[in-house]
Parts: sequence; C-alpha cells; structure tokens
Amino acid sequence: MMTFALFALLAQAPQPDGAGLEPGRLPREWSTGGPRCMESPDFFIHEYNANFFILRESGCSDYEKPFLFLIFGQDRVLLLDTGAGKSDLATLIDRLITQWSDRHQRPKPKLIVAHTHSHGDHKSRDKQFEGRPDIEVIPAAVAAVQKAFGITPSPAGVGQLELGSRTLDVLGMPGHDAAAIVFYDRRTGIFFTGDNIYPGRLYIRDWAAYTQSTQRLVDFAETHLVSHLLGNHIEQSATPFLEFPIGSIYQPHEHVLELTRAHLIELNQELIKLKGKPTRVALRDLTIYPSTPGTPEMRRTLMETQKRQRATQYSQPAVER
Repeated sequence: MMTFALFALLAQAPQPDGAGLEPGRLPREWSTGGPRCMESPDFFIHEYNANFFILRESGCSDYEKPFLFLIFGQDRVLLLDTGAGKSDLATLIDRLITQWSDRHQRPKPKLIVAHTHSHGDHKSRDKQFEGRPDIEVIPAAVAAVQKAFGITPSPAGVGQLELGSRTLDVLGMPGHDAAAIVFYDRRTGIFFTGDNIYPGRLYIRDWAAYTQSTQRLVDFAETHLVSHLLGNHIEQSATPFLEFPIGSIYQPHEHVLELTRAHLIELNQELIKLKGKPTRVALRDLTIYPSTPGTPEMRRTLMETQKRQRATQYSQPAVER
C-alpha cells in the first residue's frame, strides 16, 4: 500500500510545467447584471477551455447570481446546478452541447444534471430537464446523492462520477446543507465547492458538521493538485474585508470567483481556533456566518437592498468607475 507520505507527494509538482493539468482561463471580472437590465441576458457564458464552460445567472434575473458549470467528458456531460430563476436554461444548454459536438466532431453526450446542494437557488430549473430522453437528473437529496456517486460511508467516503476519459471525485460536505457535496475534477485540478466556500457569506447551519466537512476537504486537498476552488456565488467586494449587502443585483468591482488552497486552509484554521463555538468572523476574502439568510437582520437588509436597486434597474444610472 502506498504510504501517506508518498501519496502526499501527488499534491506537489516537481516542475513548473503545468503539472499535467488541463489549463484554462478565468476572467478578471464577471458581468453581474445591471445597472442596465434591459441589456442584460439571463446568463453570461464563459469558456474556461474547450471542454468546460461557466455560466453565471444575471442579477437582473435573481439577486443570488449563482454560477453553473458545464463539464464535458467523452461520453457524458455534467450540468452542475440549474440556478435560481425561472427563465429558459434548457434551450441554452442544448445549444452549448450541440456546439461542443460540432466542434469536436463527436456524437452528443448524455447530459447528467446534478447539484452542489438542495437549496432553491441551485435547482430551480430542474423541471426543464426532467423526463427528457438522454438526460439524467440526480435529485438534490442525501440518499439520491449517496447512491448516484457511491459515497460510502457517508459523508466520509469519496465517490466518483465518470464522464468518459474524465473522472470527478465527489465528497459529501454537510454543514451548509445536509445534501451538500463537492466535486474535484482530476483533469483541471478544480474543486467545485458550492456554498461551502466561496468569496462571500458562508452560511453554516450545522456547525459541527461543517467543521468536520472542512477538515475532510483540507485532508483531500493535501493529496491532490489544486488549481482553483470555484464556488457558486460572489458576495465579496474586491476591497478586502468588504462584502456587498444581501440582495444586491449589481456588484461593480467585485471579488474574483476563484479561491485557492490557502483560503481553504485559512478557513479551516479559523474553525479550529473557534473550538466549536459558532461565531461570525470576517476574513479577508470571505465571512463565516453561523446563521441563515432567513434571520431578521438578513431579511431586513435584503428587503432594503432590493427596494433600492430594483427601483433603478431599468433607468440606466451612471456606472461608477
């Protein structure tokens, strides 16, 4: 059996030559929707590389502005999350799959629809895909996720999703949500971390479970190459320690989406330091929130922000630069 010390070397590259990972490009700035909502599409599309696309839902559609991920293997393609709004996503995904097929001169792959977790802003368009031929929709529920990806024992086990010459490892990550999972793409070295860690407010519903999940993710990252951590939201400003208020549809000068292994380690160290005591802590690029968006404080901020920004979303105010 490979010793842990030897296996840990797999998380390091001997030469700065790309480490065999498939490269891609992330933008320095994402469109958020607004302030000119008459000009905004429902989704902004970014091509990371020829086999991986990132979609961001416009804030004009829903203030959550979630990111969705479309990951192609040779035989199957994964759509990770279906977003927050109700506009047509299925037609867009059909078009992207057709274009990928034409580009690579391959048959259209079977579509797998899965989720980072069960909250409504990540599965609102599931019905657009359910019941269609050559599409498998995996419900965002603990039992369904365990079965589909083979996460045993749960949540400590590591499951897999095979897309055809592309393997994604799947880790159970309860804490923000009981059905939360994290995907690791071996081809690019990207962790898809959902709402477990991203540049914004990390709402923790089960503190003990979240602490254990974060430690497991750190342990997994120690033995795997990590290029980026990609979560599902940006709520943090480009200014350190400054977040946008909940409900913001327009976020000029926001933080980049990608985080690093260092952010994960920093989060884990802070949780260890808190010794099991739920505490709100603002770190440079994210905030630990032992609460939910449904608290009176958050509801009040949400309503005030939405009232202010929705009142001007079509009036095209000047863009601050």
